[in-house]
Amino acid sequence: MNFKIQPVILCGGSGTRLWPLSREAFPKQLLNLSGDGSMLQSTVERLNGRGASVELVAPPILIGNDEYRFLLAEQMRQIGVKPAALLLEPCGRNTAPALTLAAFQAAEEGSTDPVLVIMAADHVIQDAEAFREAVAKAVPLAEAGRLVTFGIGPLGPETGYGYIRLDESDDNCSFVVERFVEKPDIETAREYVASGQYLWNSGIFVIKASVWLDKIGQFRPDILAACQTAFEAKTVDADFVRPGRDAFAACPSDSIDYAVMEPLTTQETGEVMVVPLDAGWSDVGAWSALWDIGDKDGSGNVFKGDVIAVDTSNTLVMSDRLVATVGLKDAVVVETPDAILVADRHQIQKVKDVVGQLKASGRKESALHRKVYRPWGWYDSIDCGPRFQVKRIVVNPGGVLSLQMHHHRAEHWIVVSGTAKVTKGDEAFLVTENESTYIPLGVKHRLENPGSLPLEMIEVQSGSYLGEDDIVRFEDTYGRV
Repeated sequence: MNFKIQPVILCGGSGTRLWPLSREAFPKQLLNLSGDGSMLQSTVERLNGRGASVELVAPPILIGNDEYRFLLAEQMRQIGVKPAALLLEPCGRNTAPALTLAAFQAAEEGSTDPVLVIMAADHVIQDAEAFREAVAKAVPLAEAGRLVTFGIGPLGPETGYGYIRLDESDDNCSFVVERFVEKPDIETAREYVASGQYLWNSGIFVIKASVWLDKIGQFRPDILAACQTAFEAKTVDADFVRPGRDAFAACPSDSIDYAVMEPLTTQETGEVMVVPLDAGWSDVGAWSALWDIGDKDGSGNVFKGDVIAVDTSNTLVMSDRLVATVGLKDAVVVETPDAILVADRHQIQKVKDVVGQLKASGRKESALHRKVYRPWGWYDSIDCGPRFQVKRIVVNPGGVLSLQMHHHRAEHWIVVSGTAKVTKGDEAFLVTENESTYIPLGVKHRLENPGSLPLEMIEVQSGSYLGEDDIVRFEDTYGRV
């Protein structure tokens, strides 16, 4: 089937300004911050739905870090979506190379030069129908060879966004872009807003695949050549598409804006268009943005979780356990099992400095949550002390941990629910509910869930060193080293 529209979801970015919920190993696009699903899941579903005004939408192409491949695949499984491809970047090279790989992939999927709708996985759009209507306006422009972006009507003199200066309107639904403007200082931002000639740059694009490849070749032939070499050297593993590592690592890093959109506007060809978008858009770049778009109570508070507030106003609180606030104003409180953030909402951008200090001191809270996801399921480190650690482990049906060994720890496994298949040395046996087994230090072992229900168990580790790097893998179903 020849699809008219090919969604391209850019899944890169770590979102450190949303710490402690967003971490290096579980970035913000995988979080559920504003709806029933994660930001990635909401993005994937955005072009579909009842009353959709765009037709023939292909399964999405996702582009993300190889490190997140199983998390991306699992989130797609949860919403019943089979991507056209999961493109795995061996290293980050910004959005222009990512889109170039996606354009090559779209051409290989068999569609006749589809229109690419390029969306970041970590944006919030509250009115999906308004977004689809805007896409329906942009698609004919893209089919005619234009490069289309969406502009957001400024809600105020924001210094954290780039701006788009409008030129002439062709139909009151779209405008020729006169130029793109970098993030301004506050006085310049006020002038932009007062003039009525500027929109915020959303970073969402609608471009025909062939047009993008033509323009990236015109302005950045080095990027095109490196991406073409990397794509031709790709390997395919089920839904995972891995471009050639060395060729992609040699690709220059650049954004869609810098590589093509901005230099094209200087030629004054009228090829770059902007469609105004009024759909409750936010890039959720900081906790203050989540407060901006949240449903507020009579005191201007946005609460998610179990919150009791006394004399509290204009405050954001997110927590999985009871949080009580007294006398807070313009604050942000975010609680996770292993960290709590308390900040002035007007200084929330400094959260990145907290992450920087955590990294500098070698603390794992910059990268990992207490609950850590793995291809086979997840574990939660519920207690630890000198020479011991207790984990709650859940293995998905069919999940298989690697065949491994530890130099410094022994493990006790207690099955709470489900059935475990245990390999210990030369033995293989089943362990069922309320049964346990012991894995001595230095013994090869493996844990599997052969059943159709999740396997839940408690693991008690004991030994002189309990770090996650004390794992020697001999075999692994998921290709981990």
